[in-house]
Amino acid sequence: MVKLRLKRKGRIHHPVYDIIAIDERSRRDGAFIERLGYYDPNHQPSVVKVDPDRTIYWLSVGAQPTNLVRNLLSYEGVLLRKYMASKGKNQVEIEEAVQLHKEVARAKYFRRKELRIKRNDAKEKAAAAAKEEAAKPAPVPEVKAEETKPETVPEVKTESAVTTE
Repeated sequence: MVKLRLKRKGRIHHPVYDIIAIDERSRRDGAFIERLGYYDPNHQPSVVKVDPDRTIYWLSVGAQPTNLVRNLLSYEGVLLRKYMASKGKNQVEIEEAVQLHKEVARAKYFRRKELRIKRNDAKEKAAAAAKEEAAKPAPVPEVKAEETKPETVPEVKTESAVTTE
């Protein structure tokens, strides 16, 4: 069975992947049947280049994409292109739909990125405020001296007072 999966290239700590058609029993970096494109996750947003015609061919003959490759193909509009072609749409309609799909996906990516940045900024502000609050000296409560009433000493009768009476 043929799989569409990634083949790692690049340097240490800087991976670049080829999207390839390969026999599923082969090693990750083993001999492949055909190179369909590449994926570079080191840029923001990630760079994905795919030959849609050859990819659709391999999907039509039964090749199974891995989860990550399926997501990449969906992001690039290859799966949408295949679906619309199977429904009998003309090339102009397909291209318009794919362009719209790419714009929506890119807008969704940047919206998520903005939300992530805002969330991180809010966390940093909260942490800074907590740190600043902890750095302030704790207010010392005023201790009021208890007002002591002069104790009334009970008169003690002494023997001399008792005898004189």
